[in-house]
Amino acid sequence: MDITVKDNLMLIEQNIDKALQRSGRTKDKVDIIAVTKTVGIEQITEAIDAGLDKIGENRVQEFLKKYDNIDREVEYHMIGHLQSNKVKYIIDKVSLIHSLDRISLAKELDKRAKRNNLTVNVLIQVNIAEEKSKYGLKVDQVIPFIEDISQYENIRVKGLMTIAPFVEDPEEVRWVFRDLRRLGETIGNKDYKNVEMEILSMGMTNDYEVAIEEGSNMVRIGTGLFGKRNY
Repeated sequence: MDITVKDNLMLIEQNIDKALQRSGRTKDKVDIIAVTKTVGIEQITEAIDAGLDKIGENRVQEFLKKYDNIDREVEYHMIGHLQSNKVKYIIDKVSLIHSLDRISLAKELDKRAKRNNLTVNVLIQVNIAEEKSKYGLKVDQVIPFIEDISQYENIRVKGLMTIAPFVEDPEEVRWVFRDLRRLGETIGNKDYKNVEMEILSMGMTNDYEVAIEEGSNMVRIGTGLFGKRNY
């Protein structure tokens, strides 16, 4: 019998519950972002019908095609690196941008949000492990960055995002998630204007249980839901 997206989702939800229990967070909620890079409309619709209501896309062009063709009420999240010249295409379509990592992007987001008479919700992407292949601010750059962007009236910082290095044993990257949580706590205690630390977006198919044990309340899962894909 073929394993369905619904079967995969049930298993993930069970694993999330166990991770919350292990960390003493039984009353907390963890949002699952279904990562739909290269996934077809039919499978995405199947995922939505199974109960997922948050869709995460990496690329603007792919996102726009899906946005126009999915006839379901869902939240869209931009989780990949976002070029400033693509902001105008998505500013009024996404609920949350996970990858704010530079002033030029913040300026463009603020400008486009003003024009559209809306407020854009963002997470700051932090490259905790300082991997050269990944985007994001270094830990010591985050607070100065927040102090700079808190002046933008049409941006709301809702929390932080990180991508841990891919390893066979997720215990090896537990420190990444722990450091992001601690950074979020530090920022949350400073009472910056337009900044809240509501969301820690950390954990993917390979390591989401460890991420949750360290405080994640938003996980981004693709392979665990849809199976391996060829990029």
